[in-house]
Amino acid sequence: MAAATIVHDTSEAVELCPAYGLYLKPITKMTISVALPQLKQPGKSISNWEVMERLKGMVHNHQFSTLRISKSTMDFIRFEGEVENKSLVKSFLACLDGKTIKLSGFSDILKVRAAEFKIDFPTRHDWDSFFRDAKDMNETLPGERPDTIHLEGLPCKWFALKESGSEKPSEEVLVKVFAKFGEIRNVDIPMLDPYREEMTGRNFHTFSFGGHLNFEAYVQYREYAGFIQAMSALRGMKLMFKGEDGKAVACNIKVSFDSTKHLSDASIKKRQLERQKLQELEQQREEQKRREKEAEERQRAEERKQKELEELERERKREEKLRKREQKQRERELRRSQKRLEKLQAEEQKQLQEKIRLEERKLLLAQRNLQSIRLIAELLSRAKAVKLQEQERKEEKLRLQQQEERRRLQEAELRRVEEEKERALGLQRKERELRERLLSILLSKKPDDAHAHDELLQPVLDILHTVSSGCVGPATLHPLAGQTPAGAPREAPAPAEADGAPKSVNGSVAEEAPGKEGQSACRVTPEDGSPEKRCPGVLSCIPDNNQQPKGLPVCEQNVSKKDSRSEQDKCNREPSKGRGERSRERRGSASRKRSRHRRRSERSRSRSPSRHRSAWNR
Repeated sequence: MAAATIVHDTSEAVELCPAYGLYLKPITKMTISVALPQLKQPGKSISNWEVMERLKGMVHNHQFSTLRISKSTMDFIRFEGEVENKSLVKSFLACLDGKTIKLSGFSDILKVRAAEFKIDFPTRHDWDSFFRDAKDMNETLPGERPDTIHLEGLPCKWFALKESGSEKPSEEVLVKVFAKFGEIRNVDIPMLDPYREEMTGRNFHTFSFGGHLNFEAYVQYREYAGFIQAMSALRGMKLMFKGEDGKAVACNIKVSFDSTKHLSDASIKKRQLERQKLQELEQQREEQKRREKEAEERQRAEERKQKELEELERERKREEKLRKREQKQRERELRRSQKRLEKLQAEEQKQLQEKIRLEERKLLLAQRNLQSIRLIAELLSRAKAVKLQEQERKEEKLRLQQQEERRRLQEAELRRVEEEKERALGLQRKERELRERLLSILLSKKPDDAHAHDELLQPVLDILHTVSSGCVGPATLHPLAGQTPAGAPREAPAPAEADGAPKSVNGSVAEEAPGKEGQSACRVTPEDGSPEKRCPGVLSCIPDNNQQPKGLPVCEQNVSKKDSRSEQDKCNREPSKGRGERSRERRGSASRKRSRHRRRSERSRSRSPSRHRSAWNR
């Protein structure tokens, strides 16, 4: 049966037995069917909870007491709703029947149909036709005619005696409650009979979803009028219990007429006979248990007696064993005294032999000790010789490794010196070519075309700047550019020309006013015969191959001389190699030196590009 629900409005309740707080309340149920659309998208579904919430929202200013899903298919969802009063059913039906619901995410509209709940309750025609057509029924006998009501889902606690404190239902309370409709001939509560389950094989203890224990009962009226009045009063009703605190709770009960002749005389006698048989069987079982218990007691008594006899026998055997043990002890003492005398004699003889054996043993040990000392001395001498040989081998190996390392270092230094020589020769050759090219350019051009002359000299000066920076390093570029390092002595300034000294290498004056842009930076007279006299600013930027850079201090020049001497000595000491191997080593070392030189020149240019440009422009 359904769970008990709380009732807030008890205005429509009808008294059944106010002494026990029992009333009858009309069933106010309705069925609501919602037609579902065809789901076109796979994986999409309609939420029953959302539909239920929409139904609750359609009822204005009212709310359902209970609303639950009774059936759910792919085509429709059927709900069962209950309201507080019978008068609200029509207003709920008017709000729901024929209306539509629009769900989020669905384009189709859901149609709602609502109707009043059809109560499953037997009519007078049902029991009249049943008992009229039944061949095994005799309407003149009680229990075989329409006089018995079968009730299911009655809460045990509502029909229990208040004084007993138990929650089991009472037949006395059941008679008082249903005697309102007429005189009662007989009642039966199957769960109170302890043998009923064994007789019928049914379980009469049923639980509802609310956790209350329910029971079923049979109420037989003496007159047909009482049966008719009770069935009419219970039609479309549910049972309500109102406590002393005024709170009311209602639950649905199932009411039907008895069609099994449960309270007929034959059935009652049959149950009594079965009960007697079961009682006799239970008595037999109890007698059997009693006999088994007595047999177990007798068996325990016999076992205890047997244990006592066994204990006495063990005690007797223990005493006999002790007596024999004492006898053996005395005999053993006698034999022990005799053996002691024999042992003393044997001990004296043994001590004499032991002394002789000890002396022989001492002599043998002394000989073995002497042999051991000799053997150890021999082993130590051999180990010392092996250790000395191993140390000599290690020293020889270390010496060979040092020689090999020195040889590798000398070879590397020789390769480096040869690479430096080759690079210096190449740079000198390039410088000589550039110097010759510059002289040829100076001799071939006219002296009055100064501006074009400067433009032609600019790429040559750029190449010369690159060669000079690779040859003498950044330290020699400062004197060439007209700037001296911090540690080097300053040179005397060049004498000024008659028409003005040039401010830059290419002969153009970048810092002068705009009015002097057209003037020539280097005026050459026709009388000048040599190229050095024609353009002294250009030739002063070309360093001599045989000169040391003026910007270097004396200590650095000495160091470079010493390095060249040491490299020459190493070259003289180094043994000659084959031409092929030496050429391969030169090519490898030259490529490595070129890559290192390229990286150094790039770093020097990146560190001071503006300084180099300003030096050459000046």
